[in-house]
Amino acid sequence: MSALDVLHGLVLDDDRRWGEAAVSWQREDARAVLEPGEGEPRLHWLGRPKGGSKSTDLAGMCIAWLIEQAGPLADGYAVAADKDQANRLLDKARGFIARTSGLDEVLEVQSQRIVNRVNGARVVALEADVASSEGLLTPWIVVDELPNWADTSSARRMWTSVVSAVPKWRGCRLVVIGHAGDPAHWSRKVLDSALRLGWRVVEVPGPLPWMSEADLEMQEAMLLPSEFARRHLNRWTTAEDRLTTGEDLAACVRLDGPQPRYPDRLYVASLDVGLKNDRTAAAVVSVPVVFEGRAPRVRLDRMAVWEGSRDAPVELDAVEAWLWAAVQEYGAPVVVDPYQAAQLTQRLRARGWLVVEHAFTQQSVGRLARRLFQVIADHALELPDDAELLDELANVRLRETAPGVFRMDHDAGRHDDRAIALALGCWALLDSDLLRFDRDPGWTDETELAYLDDAGISPV
Repeated sequence: MSALDVLHGLVLDDDRRWGEAAVSWQREDARAVLEPGEGEPRLHWLGRPKGGSKSTDLAGMCIAWLIEQAGPLADGYAVAADKDQANRLLDKARGFIARTSGLDEVLEVQSQRIVNRVNGARVVALEADVASSEGLLTPWIVVDELPNWADTSSARRMWTSVVSAVPKWRGCRLVVIGHAGDPAHWSRKVLDSALRLGWRVVEVPGPLPWMSEADLEMQEAMLLPSEFARRHLNRWTTAEDRLTTGEDLAACVRLDGPQPRYPDRLYVASLDVGLKNDRTAAAVVSVPVVFEGRAPRVRLDRMAVWEGSRDAPVELDAVEAWLWAAVQEYGAPVVVDPYQAAQLTQRLRARGWLVVEHAFTQQSVGRLARRLFQVIADHALELPDDAELLDELANVRLRETAPGVFRMDHDAGRHDDRAIALALGCWALLDSDLLRFDRDPGWTDETELAYLDDAGISPV
């Protein structure tokens, strides 16, 4: 049996054999990697859109190599972006072994490796963010999602170790797979070098034929344009720089100033705390209880900003007083990042307030940035004609801190506190499970108050 036969016989999670389910470019990639002809490249770059069976195919190739081609005690390596990605690769291998008859007699998946029980050969999973790969000597290396590795010194050192190992073993096979990234990412230079040096480079354009139109529409609506282009169209695309455009902002200006409370709306107060070097911003935002369409339009009903300095920090008593007045008027719970507001949060709760903590992490801040970007781009946000607010939103930047992970940022001398408070309120109303409820035509002021009371908020 050949390595290609082994791969074709692996059982997928839908009970089909890999060879039955694979499309033409998957089969040709597998042949070129596992059974290259005389003079064919041993180094491969396989660019595929998200959902293109990347980790599954790599796991299958590793299994085929281990069973039919790896020599006794040979070490191969599967390098992934991080621990989670490495575990996904190993889980794909575990699935193949569990579903394919007789495979568990030959292979075993351990915590960080796949082992051939017969001859001791193995494929070891390495994490790109751990600098532990010096001195690799191997005939087999697969690299998962290189364009989505972090832009860190440890990740770059890992890639240097990987590519430096190729000349050490005559005929070493190296397979890099992933969807397109940002052209500014260092992996783009790797791809350019691969093209220049005669690697086998295959870039599959998207969208994939098995992605439904409805799924693609949802992805396009939820992702930034650059993210959608990279993940689903496999296009190298520069990340968005500005949060929004002047035209989109102008389309969102529909209010003449602060808004009173209306009984047919659901409210939340959001707070971004900065005591010395940044400003503190608070917002009251709302959505209609009953709405038409796929998502409600968010309204910025009220906003306040306090600016402190190293010598005169923001007085949290003033912030608390403003929030207390807002809660009394609008019946709004408060959403806050607890990092710099622990004492304020305790005081709010002591007064019977519902306070929702939303810790700012790399991932959560990225979600806030995407949510605010989307509501402005969709013109699903109602803003007052406030020159300072509009100027801040027009100059907020979206900075990509890691592939696919964005945060809001600002130029020197500018601020993004209003934008963060507004984004936090949008997230709470549109994405937070805590504040979701059934919106129906029978919702009235009385049922809203009952809902707020059940949620632990004193009815106004």
